[in-house]
Amino acid sequence: MAEYHLTAPLKDEDVTKLKLGDIVYISGECFTCRSRLQKYIFDEGNSLPFDTKNRNILIHNGPIVVKENGKWRLVSFMPTSSIRFEKWGAKSVENWNLKMIVGKTTMGKETAEMMKEKKCVHVSPQSVSPNLWIDSIEVQNVYLFDELGSIEAAWHFKLNDLGPFIVDIDTDGNNLFDKMDKEIEERKIKALEKLGIEPDYEYTKLY
Repeated sequence: MAEYHLTAPLKDEDVTKLKLGDIVYISGECFTCRSRLQKYIFDEGNSLPFDTKNRNILIHNGPIVVKENGKWRLVSFMPTSSIRFEKWGAKSVENWNLKMIVGKTTMGKETAEMMKEKKCVHVSPQSVSPNLWIDSIEVQNVYLFDELGSIEAAWHFKLNDLGPFIVDIDTDGNNLFDKMDKEIEERKIKALEKLGIEPDYEYTKLY
């Protein structure tokens, strides 16, 4: 397991060296999105109102941001579960030229295949306290605030060594959680054998 400190915009060589389980810290410009933004763009046919060429890190996140004295202030930040956005994952990677998606858990097979083709990775946060990260994030701008609302809008952040994150999908399409699930299932079988429980047993139905 290696540790990397990367700065956006990311290049192919930045992400192809990342392997499953590596730890990553991120600097540079990024943008956020949740389901409403992706629906607005991909399902409803609207255009993304900014260029992602130099902002090729996407964070699945609905931050809490307030305006004070004419300036935006970040109140709370934590990436949300990426698997909820699998419907648009491959399109996001391809159309927005992404090199990294940040989000909790992981993403599905279709997105992983597109990540392999386009050289993109998925990373998950290694933190349980989102407010520890606020000092590493500068709010730069917001797009589609009126159309989508504060939580679902596309926020532009500038990051300063934000992390740690763990690589869970690499540019070869490998998935850390698939590997973990396989290991868990193997250990489960051994545990059942040790306890004398048949592998095809059913859980008790409470209702």
